[in-house]
Amino acid sequence: MSEGQKKPKYSATRRLLLKTKLLKKAGIMLVAEFADKKRERESALNERAPPLKLSGLSVQELQDLCKDLHKKIDIVDEARYDMEIKVGKNDLEIKSLTQKVDEIKGSKKPTLKRVKKSAADALSGAVADTGKMKADFTSGLKKVKKEEEKKEEVTDWRKNVDAMSGMEGRKKLFDAGK
Repeated sequence: MSEGQKKPKYSATRRLLLKTKLLKKAGIMLVAEFADKKRERESALNERAPPLKLSGLSVQELQDLCKDLHKKIDIVDEARYDMEIKVGKNDLEIKSLTQKVDEIKGSKKPTLKRVKKSAADALSGAVADTGKMKADFTSGLKKVKKEEEKKEEVTDWRKNVDAMSGMEGRKKLFDAGK
C-alpha cells in the first residue's frame, strides 16, 4: 500500500463506538464541572456576603446595618473605579505601543535589488506614467508564428465500400500503389 493510504488501526464501527463513548463521558464531565462551578459560586457568595437576618431587629439596628452596607458598597465601588482607571490606562499604553511598533515597521524600507531596464521597459514605464495611453507590455516580446499541422483528409470508409468491392476495387488499389 502507498504511504497515503494506510490501513486504519481500528475498524469504522469500532471508531464510531469509541467516539460515542467519548462524547458520553465528555457530557457527564461537563455536567459535573457545571455543578462544581455553581457550588463554588454559591460558597464564594456566602463567604463574601452572608445572608442578612433582618427579623427581630429594631429600627436603630436596621439603620446601623444599612450604614455598614453603604460603607462596604462605597469601598467596593472605589476599588472597581480604580481598577477601571488602571485598565483604561493600560489599554491606552498598549495602543500607543502598537502604534509605535507599526511606525517602526512601516518606516523600515526593504532592500531593493538593481534591475536593468531595457528600452521597451523604459518606454512602457514612460507611457504608463503619462496615463493617457495604455501600456502594451507585449510590444517588447518576440512574435512566434504557430505552424499549423497539415491534416490529412479523413474519408469515411463506409462510403468507399461499394467502390472497393470486386475486381474494380482491387485494381484501383493496385493502380494506386504504382
